[in-house]
Amino acid sequence: MTILTSDTPYLVGHLLVAMPGMPDSRFDKAVVYVCAHSKDGAMGLVINQAMEDITLPELLKQLGVTPTPYSDKISVQLGGPVEQGRGFVLHTPEYVHDSTMVVNDKMALTGTLDILQDIALGEGPQQSLLILGYAGWGPGQLDAEILENGWLTVEADPELVFEADLDAKWHHAMSKLGIDLSLLSEDAGHA
Repeated sequence: MTILTSDTPYLVGHLLVAMPGMPDSRFDKAVVYVCAHSKDGAMGLVINQAMEDITLPELLKQLGVTPTPYSDKISVQLGGPVEQGRGFVLHTPEYVHDSTMVVNDKMALTGTLDILQDIALGEGPQQSLLILGYAGWGPGQLDAEILENGWLTVEADPELVFEADLDAKWHHAMSKLGIDLSLLSEDAGHA
């Protein structure tokens, strides 16, 4: 688990893992990759909630891009409650385009049509998640939610981020923290 200190005040490149009993049902058992976190707020992408209503080939057709067999391999996920019509591709950093934001040496984020075209052609990043929408927090809001026991934090690794079994990600993130789920209470509190 990552502890915020004056030496490491921000959680860019980490995962937020929703505690049992998360008061916001939109984040029940959510695992969120933190793309940005500063004194001005935070932005992250939920990486374990599938979009049931749309597939990548359907999305590509809507955007005027011809789907290929490569596009069948990528699911579309719900990244959070903010701007659900806006798309992001969270991916490995060997693929970099003009609009790519390199988060760290393990992850990058691209939000343009170019990456979808490259994925459709089989020329995209080695690993990627297509995500619609995001989670956003105002100044100090995420920090307060962590202090109120809403989230646990753990360093992200590509194996967990790109794991295909979305339902297992939350359990694997908790396991990475060494937490026995049977011992967790849904009631938040402080000693």
